[in-house]
Amino acid sequence: MYSVFSEFVKNKNRICVIQAENPDGDSLGSAIALDYLLPDKDVSLYCPVDIPKYLHYFSDWSRVTNEFDFKADGYIIVDTAAEVLLSKLLDDAAIRNKLYSAPVLVIDHHETPDDIEFPHESIIEIRPACAELIYSIAKDQNIEIDVKAAEAIFQGILSDTLGLTSSSVTAETFEIAADLTRLGAVISDLEDRRREFMKKSPRILDYKADLIKRIEYSLDGELATVHIPWDDIREYSDEYNPNVLILEEMRLVEGVKVAVAVKTYPDGKVTGKIRTASGVPIAEKIAGYFGGGGHPQAAGFRTYDTTYEEVVRDLIKITPEMLKDVQ
Repeated sequence: MYSVFSEFVKNKNRICVIQAENPDGDSLGSAIALDYLLPDKDVSLYCPVDIPKYLHYFSDWSRVTNEFDFKADGYIIVDTAAEVLLSKLLDDAAIRNKLYSAPVLVIDHHETPDDIEFPHESIIEIRPACAELIYSIAKDQNIEIDVKAAEAIFQGILSDTLGLTSSSVTAETFEIAADLTRLGAVISDLEDRRREFMKKSPRILDYKADLIKRIEYSLDGELATVHIPWDDIREYSDEYNPNVLILEEMRLVEGVKVAVAVKTYPDGKVTGKIRTASGVPIAEKIAGYFGGGGHPQAAGFRTYDTTYEEVVRDLIKITPEMLKDVQ
């Protein structure tokens, strides 16, 4: 079923695994897992941005580098099939030329259409997490999953499913979790490790309190938004991602159905992270309006030459119609 993976890695000695410029626990877990699933290959892990500190609970996060491996025989892109999320790579002429000329395999689990223009093969299935798809590929192709690969896969799944609680989780997901446990991944140990890295300094807790005070409510309280300007990003992101600090709090406010954290940058770039309430699977549709994508209850987008205020106006315009479809 997944023979395209085995055919791709066959006869390749050096493989570079690429994450997009918005790394999360699922993309990181998928990348690290592939490193362990291909022990006979020289595998490098690349991301165009630094891995956020809140993801440093992954044992091998430091294996990921910002140095692109131009000597690789092939490239595997994980957790995205959206070219917009690869713009940092494609803006570099040397990397762009390499991706257009070298073998590329895309492994993704989102509903967002594959719009990557450079030649590539793909394995795309709608799953709760890309790491779950990586697991299925390994099992189907009789690739040994050692304990380190099992841990990375499990961490990726836990990250994208909010600890196996999101609406995307299926019976198969739990069956996979059980098998990963049999393979040596202990969920309590993984969660203890995550919680240790989720601890906040007093300074970050004070900043979180400030973010909470900035939340704005629209549409009779059904839409919550917060602005994270460049000064905040520059001062706090290296220690703790502001999105991670605030989005779950926003989503859990009584009456809120859509929560959006919007970051603005000096170059005109604007990014948005969206979380929706239980039973409101429209995050991906909202992100799609802005050219992004993701999951029914967790999605994101990036746009340019706009402002926070303009994004909020658009959200106020499009959200009511989308909410009608689920009410």
